[in-house]
Amino acid sequence: MSATTTSPSGSSSATRAWPPAHPSEPTYVDDRLNYWAAATPDAEAMTYLGRTWTWAQWHERVHRAAGGLRELGIARGDVVSFLDKNHPACVEISLAASSIGAANAIINWRSAGDEIDYAVNDSGAKVLFVGSELMPTILAIRDRLPNVQKIIEVTPDGAEGDEYEQFLADSVVCDDGPDVLEDDVCLIMYSSGTTGRPKGVMLTHRNMVKHTVNAHDGWGFEPGDKSMVAMPLFHVGGSSYVLFGIHDGIPSVMTREPDAASLAGAIMAGANRTFLVPAVLAQVLQSGPDAVKLFSALKTYTYGAAPMPPPLLRAAMEAWPDTDFIQVYGLTEVSGVATHLMPEDHRNAITDGHPERLLSAGKPVPECEVRIVDPATLEEVATGEHGELWLRTPQLMKGFLNKPEATAEVLVEDGWFRTGDMGHVDEDGYVFVSDRLKDMIITGGENVYSPEVERVLSEHPNVLEVAVIGVPDDQWGESVKAVVALKPGSDTSDVELIEWTRERLARFKAPRSVDLVEALPRNPTGKILKRELRKPYWDSRDRQV
Repeated sequence: MSATTTSPSGSSSATRAWPPAHPSEPTYVDDRLNYWAAATPDAEAMTYLGRTWTWAQWHERVHRAAGGLRELGIARGDVVSFLDKNHPACVEISLAASSIGAANAIINWRSAGDEIDYAVNDSGAKVLFVGSELMPTILAIRDRLPNVQKIIEVTPDGAEGDEYEQFLADSVVCDDGPDVLEDDVCLIMYSSGTTGRPKGVMLTHRNMVKHTVNAHDGWGFEPGDKSMVAMPLFHVGGSSYVLFGIHDGIPSVMTREPDAASLAGAIMAGANRTFLVPAVLAQVLQSGPDAVKLFSALKTYTYGAAPMPPPLLRAAMEAWPDTDFIQVYGLTEVSGVATHLMPEDHRNAITDGHPERLLSAGKPVPECEVRIVDPATLEEVATGEHGELWLRTPQLMKGFLNKPEATAEVLVEDGWFRTGDMGHVDEDGYVFVSDRLKDMIITGGENVYSPEVERVLSEHPNVLEVAVIGVPDDQWGESVKAVVALKPGSDTSDVELIEWTRERLARFKAPRSVDLVEALPRNPTGKILKRELRKPYWDSRDRQV
């Protein structure tokens, strides 16, 4: 990078001395790791499945990984990829790749084989890191990954024979690349897109650092705090959130999955601040008084990535009156969080006579501007009127990888980004997200793009036409429903259609229910009226997204 560091091991590319008296504003995603490794080398940095690393140890692992990537021929502008459940190695590879100007494309481990090979090939990854549990999937599609020159297996516990640990041991510590720029892509996150195939969202150092600083507003980590990293790292809520603890020099406790036992273990290990989807909160409240008492240790519970049913939020606030609740709204394209409803807003919503604010997404984070625009005329509407949310922020992605036309559709004049989400802003500046201009379903924090599911269902030999919609789900926010018209004379069941999609897509994308109808409703031009299909399910709801 243009400003490089002196590593704790003594290797130097000497353009600045470490540690300074106070950490300066970061420029690159690994700046704060470098700082804490020099300022507090023996302090705890990361704990995972019984293993703990200090800042100095973690720094060395990252820079050994960078050296190993260089030895494999990875250079500025190249891409590597990571496929596994949550593992600190994913963060290490992200930081290592970024330090030499490369990017990590993190793949959703829940994806089916066809989805994985598409993302890996689309990213152009030359090196693929794969968790042991996912290796059978990769071996089955190895011949469909022509660009991948090296596959390195990662075990959950780093036991003897772990190929990734050997990769680190055989590598030499490598300092930050002197030619890396703030606008170099450091992370590629795959998000569903209009073609029915995922789109690679290219996020730069500047994007990620700005998000860390701006979305961090209101957190206030204190000495003794620990950050629980439980959101999946293939989700922007995981890979962006993990940088919070690194930014403040606070230890992180990472769970492999956000299951009840792992979350409880993290809290018992001292984790007291976290970000999770509402579905997890619902599971905790249903688990009985012991679980509710254990989770009362959380100082901060940030929720997002899916709507929070109002009864669930009220129950959580009653169960944990001393916990600070923060709601966030955002998108992968803006590195994560764009607006937040702060703890005082949650507490004051009732006392100040504004209970409707609990349904809002709060106010924009620093440096984020919001406009509400008529999607037909592209004219800004008056305060309180309904329209499409547009955002302008330095957190905004560089674009969609290999998709200039799709990028041009959402990145418009003067740096504004068309979210595809509909809503309004009230007179006090609170943002309300009501429904979607684009046809996305968010279930348990996972994005499901309906044309992707429709494409698979339409390939069933007995399906005449299909529409996929999101319907309310008190646990997951939304669930996937398919409305299907069969070809005349067919007797295919709803169960068979669900299994058909589960065999071809990740399970979370498969419909939870299928309605069989004679014909789908259409407008005079022949377009399927999805709003009419959704209406019976959403009419009684306060919020459509």
